[in-house]
Amino acid sequence: MKKELYAFVPYIILSQKRLDKILSNLFTIYSRSCLKKWILMNRVYVDEKICNQPDKKLLGGEKITIYPIIEETISNLPEKIYLNIIYEDNHLMIINKPDGLVVHPGAGNKKGTLLNGLLYHNSNAKNLPRSGVVHRLDKNTSGLMVVAKTIFSYNKLVRLFKKKRIIRRYQAIVKGHLLSGGTINYPIMRHSSKRTCMMTHLLGKKAITHYNIINRLKYHTHISLQLQTGRTHQIRVHMLHIGYPLVGDPLYGGINYKFNQIVKNKKFFIDDTFKRQALHANYIEFLHPVTKKLMHWEISLPEDIKNLLLRLNQ
Repeated sequence: MKKELYAFVPYIILSQKRLDKILSNLFTIYSRSCLKKWILMNRVYVDEKICNQPDKKLLGGEKITIYPIIEETISNLPEKIYLNIIYEDNHLMIINKPDGLVVHPGAGNKKGTLLNGLLYHNSNAKNLPRSGVVHRLDKNTSGLMVVAKTIFSYNKLVRLFKKKRIIRRYQAIVKGHLLSGGTINYPIMRHSSKRTCMMTHLLGKKAITHYNIINRLKYHTHISLQLQTGRTHQIRVHMLHIGYPLVGDPLYGGINYKFNQIVKNKKFFIDDTFKRQALHANYIEFLHPVTKKLMHWEISLPEDIKNLLLRLNQ
């Protein structure tokens, strides 16, 4: 059966705007990049005529028809995967993601992901964008994630993220002794040559990270962080930028010259035994999208980071 989406462009609210932006407002369950792809593939009609120009201006009143291409892949199949669910109601879930669990299927991770587990746990997940995942954590970052269970909750949570009304706090261990807390306000963009990495650059997107000291260890610092923006690898890139990279980070482990000078004669180097970035999302807070009640969740550090703290202080 051929799937068809259609809507009429409102005269006042959306008039005189680009086609791709209008579509992202009318069809909120699809990403703007997905809608733009359909425009360029001649899958979008304006008043019964193909329109393949994303920047075409509309006046209002036009009928929009989309013939979407929904790609069914073997990777997006339900799998019985243990999910450490901290909280669940009819609208959303809070999950404590372990390190090593990939959020979305991709190159090298065709199955066994959080998304596959959500499809098994929630029968409605197949009808939701990204199976209800509204934000992600890196594969080897552990901690709290919020997942929507309905399209209403999904759209509400996405808007809360865009308006920066979801508070996320992390704990991390970095190389070297930080003198004090502070704020890192430096743009981030895709790395110019290493396409799987990010980098700080003046031409990048705005990125702001706040951090405070929890405890100074012998050669390291245990810190808390709060994201004001949510760029890919933001904490890892920002801490490298100021010269205090995360312990165990395989991509952004970097060089802290004072730290290396201190430990260069030590036979035991902690990065040899701790194989992931020492980063954990321990706190999340937001207004419930349906009840409007202010809710928050906080969890302790996982055992591997607790043990790391003990070893680093010896």
